[in-house]
Amino acid sequence: MTVAVPKKKTSQARRDKRRSSTWKLKTPNLVKCPNCGALIKPHQVCPECGMYDGKTIVVKDDKE
Repeated sequence: MTVAVPKKKTSQARRDKRRSSTWKLKTPNLVKCPNCGALIKPHQVCPECGMYDGKTIVVKDDKE
């Protein structure tokens, strides 16, 4: 019984081309904040208005 053995070395470009499809980064899920409408990650405090689950968690100062 014989085992398959490659005749030539696989180049780095060919190897990396094959591997590239499995290493793609996924876009993050974004949802609209129900209070201000900004796009935020789910289950996170909104950086724009400081609200989470209908409650004010972070008090934002408007001194800008």
